[in-house]
Amino acid sequence: MLKRFVLTFLLFALVLITIIPFALRAQAQKETVAKPQTDKQKADKEKKLRKELASPYKKWLDEVGWIISDEERTAFSRLETDEQKQSFIESFWLRRDPTPDTDENEFREEHYRRVAWANDRYASGTPGWKTDRGMIYIKLGAPDETDEHPTGGPGIRSIEEGGGQTTFFPYETWRYRYIEGVGSDITIEFVDKSMTNEYRMTWNPSEKDAMLNVPGAGLTLYEQMGLADKADRFTNGPMTLGKGPLTDTAKMNVFDRLNQYTNLQKAPPVKFKDLEAAVNSTIKYNLLPMLVRTDYIPVTEASVLTYIAVQFDRADLQFQQKDGAATATVNIQARLTTMTGKRVGTVMEDTVHVGPFPSEQLGQFISGKSLYSSKQALMPGRYKLSIVAKDMVGGNLATYDVAIDVPRYQEDELGNSSLILADVLEKVPTNSIGKEQFVIGSTKVRPKLDETFKKTDTMGIYMQLFNFQQNPETRKPEGTVEFEVIRNGSNESVIKTQPEDLTTLTGGASQMILEKKLKLDSVGLTPGDYTLKIKVTDSRRNETLTPSAHFKVI
Repeated sequence: MLKRFVLTFLLFALVLITIIPFALRAQAQKETVAKPQTDKQKADKEKKLRKELASPYKKWLDEVGWIISDEERTAFSRLETDEQKQSFIESFWLRRDPTPDTDENEFREEHYRRVAWANDRYASGTPGWKTDRGMIYIKLGAPDETDEHPTGGPGIRSIEEGGGQTTFFPYETWRYRYIEGVGSDITIEFVDKSMTNEYRMTWNPSEKDAMLNVPGAGLTLYEQMGLADKADRFTNGPMTLGKGPLTDTAKMNVFDRLNQYTNLQKAPPVKFKDLEAAVNSTIKYNLLPMLVRTDYIPVTEASVLTYIAVQFDRADLQFQQKDGAATATVNIQARLTTMTGKRVGTVMEDTVHVGPFPSEQLGQFISGKSLYSSKQALMPGRYKLSIVAKDMVGGNLATYDVAIDVPRYQEDELGNSSLILADVLEKVPTNSIGKEQFVIGSTKVRPKLDETFKKTDTMGIYMQLFNFQQNPETRKPEGTVEFEVIRNGSNESVIKTQPEDLTTLTGGASQMILEKKLKLDSVGLTPGDYTLKIKVTDSRRNETLTPSAHFKVI
């Protein structure tokens, strides 16, 4: 009987040993089988991933988190394209550069040096540059004095904190002689209450007191003498500072300390105000629309006159009316830098006055446009052009940033300047050469920046041609020039002239000037989009140029 019972028990145990693992595995598999994601869940996951990997701009915003102002942060968050964000970042650093005329930006280099130092010195479970000590060091640099207690332990309080002996958490005290926007003789305290090297900035001087919550321990001088009760510390306001001979001084005033603590959280003020408008114009992006055009006229093989034209619609300007006259004022500044950031120069820095117009006729004049131009001799190459404009009456700003390529002209190759379509093309008096705006040589060439002409307008065509091979006997170039106007979309040739001899142009083989006026109504151009094509042939070299320009007739 006993033997049968033992055999039955062993058989039952064997069955359990065999079945239980399979059951557990099945249950585990059942519990870990994931349900298929819905389309919405997949879309949300992808959106979250894209947001996390948005671009390096989020990382940049984190890196400058301690020094960027709230206004700048808000403006940056509103930018939509990478081009706008990149322009903002360049303006952000340039605004803080103490020497904008040099290749180096000392402020930016110092910022990242401080970040690296903070990582080496203040890291705990958090990267050093993200800690409170890292924040203050990155903003303000090294303190003028430090008092470090890395292990804490027994010590004597200062008399301003009540005196008396207590035990401290690890803490550090930093002193700055002056902090702009905060004050003079500023003391900042950091306490490591967790004993993990995670120091926290505090406004409460009793926070470093490890005996604060221990009854009868760590008493101040007054508490030892029976002139105060430690329990009163927790009923006399948020600072929990015990009574002492000098604890009522202004230095220990809770409101002053809270105010200092708050001001230390703010981004440091920008020291270099001369470039402040560049940042403001990014913040108020395109509140003052403007058109910009660059044209190139070579002077020598190594020097090219770069003409910069800026146009505003008068309807976008604010007019100030005084003594029966209306005037608008716009400040314009344009700067050129190399693509590596080296300053080339300020090519435009002026105050432009629009008007005065009679106040009663303002509605008539406000529908027009106002243009301004400047020129700069540049070596061939790529540059960055940055323009900032401000309406001084309305306060609106605009920025324009673009890379420009100044072309290289070879002396042994046929070449041409920019092809300019102008609404004004006229000779100027000799005494106006080099003084008036839009003057190239002896001709005033005012470009039509919006490339739009009324069908009753006369369109001016201007271009310079260089390096024709001359006939050795006549010393004149040999070749032709012809014009063709094509209607865009249909590619219909609306106007096509017969080849004209180069001798109809002014100048010689080294430089010829093409100046032509086209009365749009007389040649039958109806409203539409067109392309002007010019074909210039050097017969002796057997070379051809085919510059073109787009325009619209309304």
